[in-house]
Amino acid sequence: MPVFRPFRAFRPKQEFAQKVAAKPYDILSSDEAREEVKGNPLSFLHIGKPEIDLDRSIDLYDPRVYQKAKENLQKLIDDKIIVEDPEAYLYIYAQTMDGRTQYGLVGCVDKEDYWSENIKKHEKTRKDKEEDRSEHVRVTNAHSGPVFLTMPDNKELNEIVARTVKDNKPDNDLVDNMGVKHTSWAIRDKKDSERLQEILKNTKYFYIADGHHRSAAGAIVGREREKANPNHTGDEEYNYYMAVLFPASHLLIMDYNRVVVDLNGATEEEFIEKMKNIFTIEKVNAQYKPTKRGEVGMYLNKQWYKLNFKPEYTNVTDPVERLDVSLLQKHVLQPFLGVDDPRTCNRIDFVGGIRGLGELERRVDSGEMQVAFSMYPTSVNDLMDIADAGAIMPPKSTWFEPKLADGMFVHFME
Repeated sequence: MPVFRPFRAFRPKQEFAQKVAAKPYDILSSDEAREEVKGNPLSFLHIGKPEIDLDRSIDLYDPRVYQKAKENLQKLIDDKIIVEDPEAYLYIYAQTMDGRTQYGLVGCVDKEDYWSENIKKHEKTRKDKEEDRSEHVRVTNAHSGPVFLTMPDNKELNEIVARTVKDNKPDNDLVDNMGVKHTSWAIRDKKDSERLQEILKNTKYFYIADGHHRSAAGAIVGREREKANPNHTGDEEYNYYMAVLFPASHLLIMDYNRVVVDLNGATEEEFIEKMKNIFTIEKVNAQYKPTKRGEVGMYLNKQWYKLNFKPEYTNVTDPVERLDVSLLQKHVLQPFLGVDDPRTCNRIDFVGGIRGLGELERRVDSGEMQVAFSMYPTSVNDLMDIADAGAIMPPKSTWFEPKLADGMFVHFME
């Protein structure tokens, strides 16, 4: 059973929270981050992407980059922009987007639960990205961005969270530049905190929704610290790394859509004829967003189509193979459009649902791409089923919104 425990977080003072909270490091390029922080020296992007404060000629993995992150983090502490809580707490982190709020618990998970698979994964990690995050943790001595976890719903947990939110004023409350509201509370009632830990101790697994490289880094550096400490007891803070844990029903997974550069030598008429073997096809007069599994929208030459996989293609039990993104890859993208490996193929690109179907039209109408596919979102249950099976999800299967802000909580390893 996985561990989820309180910790003494460093958090921004309310008067600075708006400026400190930042987009996660891995959704912005360095140039985008430089633009994002203009006029804002407090942005946590100075810690998450510290290369923005160095000469552009310096390599992203240069030791000076990680050292700059450490300096920038220490400056926030020295200037009392972020301050340490007086004792260890579990925290509530709420995000509100488009009138919908999701509530998660912030705490620390045990590195050994990562290695023992009590924390389930559904993606492969890349060694270069693992090492980048690990070095960031080593040098800063901190987990400065939370891992995004989920779990099956628990009624009592939801009730405790709802009561805490209702009865207490938030510690931090801000709206980011995307219009997303971020709110947090420390759970100061010890009975509630202990009961939540008891509930979570009886949860079979946690599942990584997003942040596989952050999770790997926390586990890797924790093991390194353990090996370097001859007096290791297992209680040291380096044994744990920071996470936000959301009940599954709270999460919103958006569609993750596909655009392809051309029809792989086929004419439009030839391509449509091939597609008729796989789908029933219907022209529609407006943008088409699938409403259920087995449906796909297609945009080609200023025309939208509603595609339904024929039953013989959806009669699949394997949790990975039955995903719509897998079916499209197997029966259309690979055989018809020459996309052999979507991880490496330069003929395909992916568009998160937050950008809307208008972005698919723009990419095709501009001539940059020739055909676009709008997908029905993968579900949280799909994610958990695949992780339980020890399998790996296809690339670009899930797009979670809203994104967790960096800088709301920082966990130091000692």
